[in-house]
Amino acid sequence: MIGASGFVGTRLLDLLKGDSKYALKNIDLLPSHFFNELTEIGDVRNQQQMDKKLKGADMVILLAAQHRDDVSPVSLYYDTNVGGMEKTLRAMEKNGVKRIVFFSSVAVYGLNKKNPNEEHPKDPFNHYGKSKWQAEQVLQEWYKTHSDWNINIIRPTVIFGERNRGNVYNLLKQIASGKFLMVGDGNNKKSMAYVGNIVAFVKYMIEHCATGYNVFNYIDKPDFTMNELVAHVERVLHKHIPATHFPYWLGMLGGYGFDVLAKITGKKLTVSSVRVKKFCATTEFDASKVLASSFQAPYSLGEGLARTLEFEFVHPRTDEVTFKTE
Repeated sequence: MIGASGFVGTRLLDLLKGDSKYALKNIDLLPSHFFNELTEIGDVRNQQQMDKKLKGADMVILLAAQHRDDVSPVSLYYDTNVGGMEKTLRAMEKNGVKRIVFFSSVAVYGLNKKNPNEEHPKDPFNHYGKSKWQAEQVLQEWYKTHSDWNINIIRPTVIFGERNRGNVYNLLKQIASGKFLMVGDGNNKKSMAYVGNIVAFVKYMIEHCATGYNVFNYIDKPDFTMNELVAHVERVLHKHIPATHFPYWLGMLGGYGFDVLAKITGKKLTVSSVRVKKFCATTEFDASKVLASSFQAPYSLGEGLARTLEFEFVHPRTDEVTFKTE
């Protein structure tokens, strides 16, 4: 695994470590909080390091990526996400490794697309999505001259779970606090994926997608509306959440006010017009291909949310290990 010291990689190491048929190694710029004995420090942007560290591998799972919204300079997205792919493929070829699982993203489709499936036109809007799509294009070109390889691409929607500090966690924290204001009617749907299901699907791909070029969106279905999400948090936490709805125009007006405040103070605030717009948008992605496979997700979306809520807000933890994502 390359880049498995982060949120998803840590859970994947935990899952596969329990199966005796896997001999695991993690190559990452950073040590692993929980699996340092499996981790070697290495940089996916360094060809010599990759050539050396992939020796003896049967398969590569490429997780290494620049994924936050505020990476600077923006060239880092392309150096890591695209250049890292090119160097990984060259190192694999040098070491006779012909199987790869690559973590891409639904960001390759762009914003406000209507339930796109894997064949939907690609229209990434930010550097993260653009660099992920360029990395996929590198894989496409590679496969044209390496048709005996097995290439698997997973495009997950926003991933949440225990220890994650991303947008879903921030939303759940706000709802759980009881200081939550619903902007709009709350009927907009949000595609999400629980980390426990994502890593289970990667294991499924390793064991059942051993030939050809395969691409899968990953979303835990059915999607929740915002109203359903709030109701679910209420049930899990046994807590009444005030159901105050603000009209969209008023929410956007408040968002613009925070934009002005952020510009004046030079601070990055948690509320903005862009965040209000994203909150009120429907973000749905098609998962028919996964649903048509023999994969069985170990948890429903509701169960994944309940496990996360209980871990974060009900039972106190004995450590402060968290993973920051968008």
